[in-house]
Amino acid sequence: MMVDRNVLPPRRAAETFDLPFGGLNRNHAVTVGYYDDGRLGEVFITGGKSGEAVEAVARDGAVLLSLALQYGVPLETVARAITRDSQNQPSSIIGAVVDRLLVKETGDGGTDAEP
Repeated sequence: MMVDRNVLPPRRAAETFDLPFGGLNRNHAVTVGYYDDGRLGEVFITGGKSGEAVEAVARDGAVLLSLALQYGVPLETVARAITRDSQNQPSSIIGAVVDRLLVKETGDGGTDAEP
């Protein structure tokens, strides 16, 4: 059974925040877009130097996260699926973004992780 993709409207609310990840005081700019009812629907991540592999991975990961959200995958499900280190912290910028968004959405992070 195929679930329909819930595409965002052409004009939508969005917000941008900086998220440090990866040491060296490197910040990533994260922009999130919302459906008219306030649900999260898309994520964009920029950071690093243009052309760096890590920037491409972050950008592609954000596209995949956005598609998952648009197909109805709960953010909590994504958070449980990401790779974490021995302290239960996310191992990638995508995981750090997911944790930050969970804190915003639920107030607790949902995975015992503190982004």
